[in-house]
Amino acid sequence: MDNTILKKKLSTFRSQEGYLLGVSADVLQELLRAWEGWTGSSKDFYKSIGVSQRQMAVLLGKAKKIHREGGFPAEEFKEIQLAGGVPTGAGSACGIELSWEGGKLIRFCEVSQLVEFLKKAA
Repeated sequence: MDNTILKKKLSTFRSQEGYLLGVSADVLQELLRAWEGWTGSSKDFYKSIGVSQRQMAVLLGKAKKIHREGGFPAEEFKEIQLAGGVPTGAGSACGIELSWEGGKLIRFCEVSQLVEFLKKAA
C-alpha cells in the first residue's frame, strides 16, 4: 500500500488538536502491515504517514494487541511454487504432511518450510 493513502486514512481520525483518536481496526491493520514491510528508516516511515514517533508507538501497540487477540481476519492462503521443480501430488517426495482444517492436506519437503508456515499461521 502506498503510504500517502495510509496518511489520508489516518488524517480522518485526527482531532482539532492533532491527536489521533478512535483509529479503526482496519486502519491499524493496514498500518501494521505497512510497518512490517517498510525497509527504510523508521524516521522516514513516520514522516511519510504524518505521525510522530510517540503517536506511532501508541498506534503500533494497539495494532499488535488486536493482532495477538485475533482481531484481524487471517490472511488468505497463498500457494507457492518452489523453484527446482519439486513434484506435487500423491506420489511426491516430500516427507512432512500436515492435515489442516477442512480436510486439506499440506505437504512440506523441508522442516524449515513447516516452521515458517506455522509461525505465519499462529
